[in-house]
Amino acid sequence: MGKPIAVSPLSRPLPDLSTVAGVRLSAVAAGVRYQGRTDLMLAEFAPGTVVAGVYTRNACPGAPILWCRQAQTTPYARALLVNAGNANVFTGRAGIQACEDCADAVSAMFDCPPQDVFLASTGVIGEKLPQQRIIDALPAAQAGLDENNWEQAARAIMTTDTFPKAARRDVTINGTPVRLQGIAKGSGMVAPDMATMLAYVATDAKIPQNILQSLLSAGCAKSFNSITVDSDTSTSDMLVLFATGLADNEPVTGPHDPALIEFTEALNDLLLELAILVVRDGEGATKQIRVDVTGAESDFSAHRIALSIANSPLVKTAIAGEDANWGRVVMAVGKSGEPADRDRLSVAMGGTWIAREGGVVENYDEAPVVAHMKGQDIEITVDLGLGDGQARVWTCDLTHGYIDINGSYRS
Repeated sequence: MGKPIAVSPLSRPLPDLSTVAGVRLSAVAAGVRYQGRTDLMLAEFAPGTVVAGVYTRNACPGAPILWCRQAQTTPYARALLVNAGNANVFTGRAGIQACEDCADAVSAMFDCPPQDVFLASTGVIGEKLPQQRIIDALPAAQAGLDENNWEQAARAIMTTDTFPKAARRDVTINGTPVRLQGIAKGSGMVAPDMATMLAYVATDAKIPQNILQSLLSAGCAKSFNSITVDSDTSTSDMLVLFATGLADNEPVTGPHDPALIEFTEALNDLLLELAILVVRDGEGATKQIRVDVTGAESDFSAHRIALSIANSPLVKTAIAGEDANWGRVVMAVGKSGEPADRDRLSVAMGGTWIAREGGVVENYDEAPVVAHMKGQDIEITVDLGLGDGQARVWTCDLTHGYIDINGSYRS
């Protein structure tokens, strides 16, 4: 990277982080690409930890994605190894070999099968991963493992991120206290279909893999798959949930077991918090934008329309310029390819209805909308007037900072 990137004006401080029973982490400098900072994160999980994951749908995934998909065919995880600076994408057989070498080295340290080691890489595409640097750094990473190193781990996996991202929840399952804690990275190349970020959540709850996977997939749909920064779905991204089982709660029977209601709500809330932190760190972002669509023919249709608005460069630049140009929102609805009727369409910004059923509201006063546009948290609401479908997505504005960051990413 070139010159340092200023911290996003939308940044949030880390919450009060704690420990998760059965999880130890470390962060070291392996020199994969960056100099003078940590760039390798290692996590160790207690034997018997089960794992669930959701991965990018990009058709050109990196070698670590292929590795993790295969690793997840068995229910267990003993370690997670993540490097920043090199994505290990579009590297052919060399990329697969790098994964095999790293997994073998970690599995030897923890005396576990290589498929119990999960791998991730984030950074530049198309450059061979210098896996020997990573392997050489593993003894220091193992020596530094500590249950309190969550912040250090969050910082080690950052690329163009300007602040570390983490969240925590404490709940109960059948009266047994359990904890969820997670970290994420992501700033650009962020779009739905599990992209573009890395997110890792751990819990001490005892939940079978099939139930854990069901809960994670459902929670992802309304969080990480409902955010976008630039509409670009990454090649490397994943959301992985590790459950150590050390809380030793009573067994649960399925994802809809009443005993899991509190846990499920906490998981969904934590995933959404992490996802919104990614949006708030969008490259060059100065404003967070929430887009609500109601009255669509279906929830699926509403989601597509919301994304059409959230991904529109014209909408995003108008908001960056604090211009309440609602006509651009109408344009984005119309280009979505979903059912829409101009004469039933209504648009609001900041809770003020600007247009109703195809026309400007009589005696519309733009002053409250102008005031809303000067804030950091922008709300856009669209009602199609066609049915009961609804959706909510989050995005950020588009500024020259995005060009500055991405124009010099490899230099």
